[in-house]
Amino acid sequence: MGSFAHFAGASPNLRACATMDARNKKTVDSFMNSDEEHDKTKEWEDLSDEESVASSDSAVEKMSIDDLGTLLDEFTDVSGDDDWYPEVSPRKKKRSGLSSASPSPAKSCRSGSAAPVQSSKSKRRRSSASRSLSFSLSVSDKKWKSSDEPDVEPTQPIFRPRETPGPQLVSSASCSPLQYFELFFSKSVLRTILANSNAYGAMRQEGTKKPWEDISIKDLKSFMALVIYMGLLKCFQLTDYWRKSSIYNLPYPSQIMSSRKFMTISKALHISDPEVDAENDKKRGTPEYDRLCKIKPLYQDIRDACRASFHPFQNISIDERMVASKARNGLKQYMKNKPTKWGYKLFVLADSICGYTWDFFIYEGKANSEESKGVSYDSVMILANERLLGSGYKLFVDNFYTSPKLFRDLLRKKIWACGTVRANRIGHLKKQAPRGNIRWFREDDLLFVEWKDKRDVLMCSTFHKAFNGDTIKRNVKGANGVWAIQDFPVPAAVLDYNKHMGGVDLSDALISFYTVLHKTRRWYRSFFYHFVDIAIVNAFILHKQIAKMKNQKPLTQKAFREALVTELAGTGSVSGPAQIRPTLTPYSHLPKYISGDSSIGRRKCKICHNKTPVMCVTCDVALCFVPKRDCFTSWHYPDSSSDSEAE
Repeated sequence: MGSFAHFAGASPNLRACATMDARNKKTVDSFMNSDEEHDKTKEWEDLSDEESVASSDSAVEKMSIDDLGTLLDEFTDVSGDDDWYPEVSPRKKKRSGLSSASPSPAKSCRSGSAAPVQSSKSKRRRSSASRSLSFSLSVSDKKWKSSDEPDVEPTQPIFRPRETPGPQLVSSASCSPLQYFELFFSKSVLRTILANSNAYGAMRQEGTKKPWEDISIKDLKSFMALVIYMGLLKCFQLTDYWRKSSIYNLPYPSQIMSSRKFMTISKALHISDPEVDAENDKKRGTPEYDRLCKIKPLYQDIRDACRASFHPFQNISIDERMVASKARNGLKQYMKNKPTKWGYKLFVLADSICGYTWDFFIYEGKANSEESKGVSYDSVMILANERLLGSGYKLFVDNFYTSPKLFRDLLRKKIWACGTVRANRIGHLKKQAPRGNIRWFREDDLLFVEWKDKRDVLMCSTFHKAFNGDTIKRNVKGANGVWAIQDFPVPAAVLDYNKHMGGVDLSDALISFYTVLHKTRRWYRSFFYHFVDIAIVNAFILHKQIAKMKNQKPLTQKAFREALVTELAGTGSVSGPAQIRPTLTPYSHLPKYISGDSSIGRRKCKICHNKTPVMCVTCDVALCFVPKRDCFTSWHYPDSSSDSEAE
């Protein structure tokens, strides 16, 4: 009470400073002890030092007001996690007038005005920074070891997948592009979309003079064929595909469907039942409201089909994917460090070798459940399901997901992991070290390794050894100014990460080449177009895998999409396997008589359809092999026939 009486008679400025002193102590204590549910609070608790945190708390009590302001500035300067807390909009941030680095309380006290209210985003960034700082204090330089010190080889995973890795199809069967595509957009899925679209179109047309005319399955397939065609041939506007000017005179779209019918189907396209949507809209604002109700039927079917048609090989990766959109929807995210900054965020598990999208889910926002351990932890645990995958998998993730708790929990499920670590979350070497310098330390089953390249690279792994003697080549400028190739030591974790982390990036690249996504006013149609892209790319990967198993030459993605368009629209041949040409290897494709005699046992030639007694031993197809009709050579060397005709 004496201290309060002493301040009671003081000047107003002095009382304000005393009040701010108490607030500052409470603020710093909250930074040291915060446990926010969506950041990586529990991830580093196994490596934290309770004594160092306690000592830091006691030291805060003796700090002056100026020292507190300096400390808060240091917390604010630490870079936050933009991926965890995406900015809603740069404009809103500018209008609010609040910055992440607010003035220190000492300055506010001297000016006689109260400190500005901190935004929730600033608090999250500061709490993240304080946890990063406490972790760095617990990792002293004495823990680090050099590459010369031997490391124990960890237990290597025994790969036991639930299914045989690769396509879950009969390898001897020959499928057309449409048949591969129908693995994901089956006839039952198309019938569901057709029924819901007709119901939605009739509802929109109700009360008008012109009644709604139901679209058929053929119309829906033709519509999808044109959507895929528009990904192959880009025009500025949709109406350009039907323009009759000399520049835009494209005959193919008019052969499939009129522009008016295409626009009618596009406006009526609906994935879910309109009656179910109406019931769900009544629950808006309650926990029972489903934000993904309008895409649920197709969303779940695509996920199930992706898992059923292919099983990943041992190396897999998890990463985010952005579906471009600027629609006004609560699902939309802003990520300033991504090529696609505005859109819907998906978490994707892909095969590291071929880029097959095996599973994914749409990010709906941070969960309010007490069981949640952060979006990075929860997303990996949802996708890396050992009951569906099996055991012995090697998972590669980036620094958004890497944490000791996650890696230890995955190890209990017999899934090994490797990922990068952010420099502000580990006591990395701040001194200048020579290029190729390696140092490491172990915490139980976790290996932390730091490698000096042009920049610092920090890794965490559960199945790597610190250094195996591997080297990497770098072009280095010598003292004499001459560039030369030099070998530098490199940890095995870095080599494997660079080799196997790009599964999702490969899938994104395949989608971006001929994406069917175009602007739409309805958010759920953006997902429909993206699901079409996923289905096409996964079908193309299955085609490549099957062709590789059969020692055949696969189609390019462009040729695959072209064949798919003609089959969906019904404007071309449906004999897809005839377009898959076998690869020629020495002594594998030889001609022989069908029945051992040139005069009997004739069959129709695969190319010219004339009778021939000759067939290929490997391809098992009849082919003409006479000077005037050398179909045998044309079949195995498709380019040779075109070259001879050109001559």
